[in-house]
Amino acid sequence: MKFRSMLLLVPMCVTFFLQWLALGALTGLAIGSSVALFLRLLTGATELHWQYPWLLFCLPVAGLVTHWLYQTLEPVAEGGNRLILEQIREPGDGVPFRMAPLVLAGTLLSHVCGGSAGREGTAVQIGGSLASSLGRRLRLSHSSTRMLLVSGIAAGFGAVFGTPLAGTVFAIEMSARGRPDLRALLPCLIAALVGDVVAHAWGTHHTVYSIVSIIPLSEHPGFISVEFLRRLTLLMFAGCLFGLTARLFVAAVETVRSQLKERFHRPWLRPAAGGLVVIVLTFALGRGDYLGLGVDANPDSPVAVTLKSCFQSGGADWFSWWWKLLFTAVTVGSGFKGGEVTPLFFIGAALGHSLGRTMEIPVDQMAGFGFVAVFAGATRTPFASALLFLELFAPHSPGLLNSLFPLEAAVVCWFATLCCGSNSIYGTERGNRKTIGP
Repeated sequence: MKFRSMLLLVPMCVTFFLQWLALGALTGLAIGSSVALFLRLLTGATELHWQYPWLLFCLPVAGLVTHWLYQTLEPVAEGGNRLILEQIREPGDGVPFRMAPLVLAGTLLSHVCGGSAGREGTAVQIGGSLASSLGRRLRLSHSSTRMLLVSGIAAGFGAVFGTPLAGTVFAIEMSARGRPDLRALLPCLIAALVGDVVAHAWGTHHTVYSIVSIIPLSEHPGFISVEFLRRLTLLMFAGCLFGLTARLFVAAVETVRSQLKERFHRPWLRPAAGGLVVIVLTFALGRGDYLGLGVDANPDSPVAVTLKSCFQSGGADWFSWWWKLLFTAVTVGSGFKGGEVTPLFFIGAALGHSLGRTMEIPVDQMAGFGFVAVFAGATRTPFASALLFLELFAPHSPGLLNSLFPLEAAVVCWFATLCCGSNSIYGTERGNRKTIGP
């Protein structure tokens, strides 16, 4: 009887595999193409701001326009990533299709005018919107729609950063409440891989990050040596600092959001006020290094602090991490679109640069650890962050896989997650229903 029962499982497994092979591939195709278009438009928006810096003065107007678009066309889409998580955990009416074009338009407006925002939120929301629409069109069950939504997150994240494996694990970790749904592993992996391949096929190029100061295993001092124990202790301490910084970022965003809500009872005034604060901060600081995405430098300001410069000696100031945190908290907390992940990379790399100088550890190593650790803490995704470290740095850092760096990155990410607390940029572990909205 047991043998017959096992035989009956074979056609069910084959059907499941073929169904999700097709759905995952279709999801990845649609989302990979959309993300490729988004990244191309985002590059144009960034270059337009570089060419016309006075567009910063239009940031309050961009906030007003973004708010008007959402309230006029699809108010429920204002929930963003938290709405997607709510629909995964407690399926309801689904994620509206209009979320995709709205978040695309809102993100481009933010970056054209210099708002300090990211791109992950846009990619994830595009993925969730398209996946939910596909589920409704195919009349899938709640369980299948839930897995399709998680696959949409994986495809969006994997395509926007070129990290399909990290995107797969990120989607499962992000959507999990308690025990992760491992049934979604196959569709997530297929969607993320196809999304990444399709995005590259459209000509998408991702930023190259590398760590030069690699310590190969052949030169390792030994696991019981004083030098190794000292380094491990410093890295655990650094992980705690990265986690506390992530916690500070989450608290700062929520504080900006709550303060604006308390002081401005008319919601359309909040992004306008946030835009004005960003303008004031820029002129008070006397530099625009912390505006926009922050990955590359404006050609007219080659010595500006950027995410890439944090990996070079002297490429960041002592408090560059704080300024990027503040600019992003005001931008995102006041309602501008784009996401927080790339700014989190910047914050972590800049803090890692400063810690490397203090701890006498090469700055590119600490920038790499901070890059993924602050993200790990703020999103509570330590496993995805460790994979992200490998996918981003290993291809361009010869010898990295033949070192202890991957293990050290995992340790730093784990300590960062522990020290960040239960809150994340996507809400608390207990759910997100009460935190949706501007």
